[in-house]
Amino acid sequence: MIQDSTILDTSPAEASSGPTLLRPSELARLTGVSTDTLRHYERKGVLPPPRRAANGYRKYAANDALPRIRTIRRALRLGFTLDELARVLRARDTAARGEGSPPCRAVRDLAAAKLAEVEARLQDLTLLRDELRNTLAEWDARLARTAEDERAGLLEALPETGEPSVGTGLCNSSSSPLPPLRVRKKHP
Repeated sequence: MIQDSTILDTSPAEASSGPTLLRPSELARLTGVSTDTLRHYERKGVLPPPRRAANGYRKYAANDALPRIRTIRRALRLGFTLDELARVLRARDTAARGEGSPPCRAVRDLAAAKLAEVEARLQDLTLLRDELRNTLAEWDARLARTAEDERAGLLEALPETGEPSVGTGLCNSSSSPLPPLRVRKKHP
């Protein structure tokens, strides 16, 4: 538990008499997030609303908020969404009050689904990598047979597959428009 009264809006006597309360800026600094992130976490329901001081300022109980935010940050790194975490943490809080059961199995199932998604993306990326390697090898051979001032027709040489390749962006001009191609004219 944090007892350093220099970072708290309390006197040393107040710090020892009850839970350590942190201002949003203090909690943000200690957890490596911004105060806007704290407010966002509150709105999404992953961080309970803080206590209010007499002046209306928000105060977070350090022993609750610090581990909660650290847990949230670790879960986000694993691919959990804030909405998923809100459901899980709500169920965990309910179970802690003796109502309902802990969401451990649901958390495990969510993580298993995340792993399955990652493995599917890895498979797609592996296929894309192989396709790009083959394409570059074909283009290198084509360029080797083409004079420097001649057009090699690289994009036209792409095989017809029926669907755009994963992540290439070559067939989806609406999502990332390319600048117009400039053709240099030969000057005699």
